[in-house]
Amino acid sequence: QVQLVESGGGLVQAGGSLRLSCAASGRTFSRASMGWFRQAPGKERDFVASISRSGGTTYYADSVKGRFTISRDDAKNTWYLQMNSLKPEDTAVYYCAAGSLSTMPRLYEYWGQGTQVTVSS
Repeated sequence: QVQLVESGGGLVQAGGSLRLSCAASGRTFSRASMGWFRQAPGKERDFVASISRSGGTTYYADSVKGRFTISRDDAKNTWYLQMNSLKPEDTAVYYCAAGSLSTMPRLYEYWGQGTQVTVSS
């Protein structure tokens, strides 16, 4: 059974940093693209970042460009989202996903359960 498990969320002050991890099991994702999404209360699930199978191509939402970095470690079957200069508007549940480079959630095959990120002002 394929499972994706996020970790690294928590409560931080504005301007702080967090690194989210997504550990996959059940299959290797070395040949797959993957991404990160987030969902704030009462809002739709929004694209944050994605990375190609080779790691050579990345995409970011305009709202996080220059602050967030997506990366992958295929030896560990894990990918990451480094979040710097966090803002209160970054507060959301963050989800990792695998199987697409797209900004559209419906194109991803696998999802983690989510991890809460709360940024205080």
